[in-house]
Amino acid sequence: MSSRTRQTAIAAALKGHSELTVKELAELCDTSEITIRRDLTALAAKGLVVRTHGGAMLPETTSFHQKDQRNAEAKAHIGQLAATFIEAGDVIFMDCGSTVFQMCAHLRKLERLTIITNSLPIVTELLGQPGFYFNLVGGEIDAGRRAVHGSMALEHISRYRAAKAFVGVDGISLAGGLSASSEKEASITLAMARQANETFLLCDSSKIEVDSYLAFAPVSMVSSLVTDRGLPLETRKKYEEAGVRVVN
Repeated sequence: MSSRTRQTAIAAALKGHSELTVKELAELCDTSEITIRRDLTALAAKGLVVRTHGGAMLPETTSFHQKDQRNAEAKAHIGQLAATFIEAGDVIFMDCGSTVFQMCAHLRKLERLTIITNSLPIVTELLGQPGFYFNLVGGEIDAGRRAVHGSMALEHISRYRAAKAFVGVDGISLAGGLSASSEKEASITLAMARQANETFLLCDSSKIEVDSYLAFAPVSMVSSLVTDRGLPLETRKKYEEAGVRVVN
């Protein structure tokens, strides 16, 4: 089977599934996992698939709702931990990640808070909360991710400063740094981190020591890594030795 035929078969197979693993695709195409990984890299470069931990999915399947359902228990734990770093009166950035969204349930106890965000679900969830002020980033709306992206969004973010930024990624590794499945999400993360005094990375342990499609920043960009209890102790020690505070 030629690479073009395999890649066409991969795209067709993904249409019927939310996600398929490299192993499943290798069996489907009767080829090696190494070959499938090369095919997925080629398809991701064209924007036809999104790489995941151990497999891939179609771009249109990566909606906010579907991301929110993955590793739900771990994300709820991370959101609760991350919220403890916010004080009344803070000005904070919150990106459109589903893990960052989990912070919302734990912010209502604060009397005053200013939130700068590109996430429509965050605004919807907390709008009307007494003492909360919202600065919704302007730009083009991604209906699937329910978020605002684009060059105007980046310009908007660059005009503001915040004490803390709470962001997510698709992967992080000591060797490869922070990585994302698309340039638009990577650019928002970078913009918020540049304008914040501290950057908190909210990331479940399945994404740690994983490199996604686009490497966009070194680990040193992160002040604190907030994750779940599934992170191995040895891995935690390595990140702390690299200068990153790990909270789990």
